[in-house]
Amino acid sequence: MTDKDNSSAKLWGGRFSEATDAFVERFTASVQFDQRMANHDIDGSIAHAKMLARVGVLSEDESQQIIAGLEAIREEIKAGRFEWSVALEDVHMNIEAALTARIGAVGKKLHTGRSRNDQVATDIRLYVRGEIDQIAGLLNSLQAALIDLAEREADTIMPGFTHLQTAQPTTFGHHMLAWNEMLERDYGRLMDCRKRVNLSPLGAAALAGTSFPIDRNYTAELLGFDAPTENSLDSVSDRDFAIELAAFASLVMTHLSRFSEELVLWTSAQFEFIELPDRFCTGSSIMPQKKNPDVPELVRGKTGRVHGHLMSLLTLMKSQPLAYNKDNQEDKEPLFDLLDTIKDCLFAYSEMMPAIQCRAENMRSATLKGYATATDLADYLVNKGLPFRDAHEVVGKAVASAIGAGVDLSELSLQQLQEFSEVIEQDVFEVLSLEGSLQARDHLGGTAPAQVRAAAARARQRLEQRQQAN
Repeated sequence: MTDKDNSSAKLWGGRFSEATDAFVERFTASVQFDQRMANHDIDGSIAHAKMLARVGVLSEDESQQIIAGLEAIREEIKAGRFEWSVALEDVHMNIEAALTARIGAVGKKLHTGRSRNDQVATDIRLYVRGEIDQIAGLLNSLQAALIDLAEREADTIMPGFTHLQTAQPTTFGHHMLAWNEMLERDYGRLMDCRKRVNLSPLGAAALAGTSFPIDRNYTAELLGFDAPTENSLDSVSDRDFAIELAAFASLVMTHLSRFSEELVLWTSAQFEFIELPDRFCTGSSIMPQKKNPDVPELVRGKTGRVHGHLMSLLTLMKSQPLAYNKDNQEDKEPLFDLLDTIKDCLFAYSEMMPAIQCRAENMRSATLKGYATATDLADYLVNKGLPFRDAHEVVGKAVASAIGAGVDLSELSLQQLQEFSEVIEQDVFEVLSLEGSLQARDHLGGTAPAQVRAAAARARQRLEQRQQAN
């Protein structure tokens, strides 16, 4: 075969007089990774074929031949019998070439009124939309697990921290609902992103639309899009939705990384707040006593990977002129990997959280060590008429005295406490207890167990309502 013959074998090879360099062929190919969009490519092509028949560009018989051929190729791919060729560059050309080989010249008509530019833009939106729906389900599962855990541990006292120093008493249930609030915001961002993903670029062609009498509303409807995109130039070059999804993923992973850090700390011998199930941990090759929280640690580590993909996509787009450029082939590998990563991490957490066991006594003992009710004593003094700054100073001196004696504030006698302020009375011990501290915060968003249960009920209702809506 001559160079000219070889170049003409390409579906775009008519104007070329020599074959593509072997290195360039490999370097520019994307079929190694974009073949995961094959199902969506076929869906888009079927919609396009139906539309071309509807507007009279194809006959009904031609359209049906194309659709039958595409469905047969879909089955081949599903069964693992389809032969992918790097020489054909990408998922689109591989499927189109296979279609033509299967049904003959009619297959060559499929690309009428369409470009690979709007084809890939459509495929990736269809793919991302499906991934978003899977991620939404995983978020729902993890949130349900957190809500269950919050209800189960609504009375389990633990220290609340600032600067990783004991601050005030809280409950494990309240802490789980804090994580749930982060995920609730994540879910809202994901659904907001989905709205901008769910627009159809099909029909924008290479960059300026097409002279054929296409019906973009019809193809958008067939593919489940809310509407077609408005501008053909923007349609083929826009990757904002991918960047937005990567930003969402980066925030989710930041949240999971924060969860992971706490789980790693809480399982350590220095904390011993919780026990992770064995199936989510590993051992040491040299230290037989070790039980390592590898899953949370790895999730924490994968956060940097996803953050890196966000930066890759931002950098990819930052200097591109309109419209489509080959640079955009580089959007898929980071996008695919971050989607795989976030799904795995969310699945791991949704499976791991229900099996967590709390060590309630250890948490309670830790709460007693840090003078966690000092703020309650200050509030008590304010309620007795002292200005807050004066109360703050009184409590600081009382804490210093307790530290010197090696006891908790609640273990100081009434007489000892009255040395710091004469307004202190017997009722002070009600607020110095851990239970009293929690009960005193009986308001919306507070740590009182009743409020934790009420918050969990509201969270569950939100979750159930959106699941019913879907």
